[in-house]
Amino acid sequence: MKTVKVNVKRMGLMLLLASLVGLPGAPALAARDDKPTGGEMTADLVIARPFGAAVTAIGAAVFLVSLPFTLIAGDTGQAADALVKRPAQETFVRCLGCRTAGRYQAPE
Repeated sequence: MKTVKVNVKRMGLMLLLASLVGLPGAPALAARDDKPTGGEMTADLVIARPFGAAVTAIGAAVFLVSLPFTLIAGDTGQAADALVKRPAQETFVRCLGCRTAGRYQAPE
């Protein structure tokens, strides 16, 4: 019986390259051409919005704790954007049932 020797590094590299091949088409697949359904709106209201509000509050607390260090390092804006601004936009600016931040715009 023959044993097959698997090169883990080579297999990992092949999997990485295979996943990167489909990456450029991912935003096109994620684009939606229709309005959100009632179920999507309900799930967004009941599950995603409270979760987003909690993530925003936790991010704000982490930002305040990290503020002395980010002031010294000079990257306060980047920390505020990542920990507070983006989660807040996804929670409060995104239309109900939509997957990206911003108001719903009907397809042309």
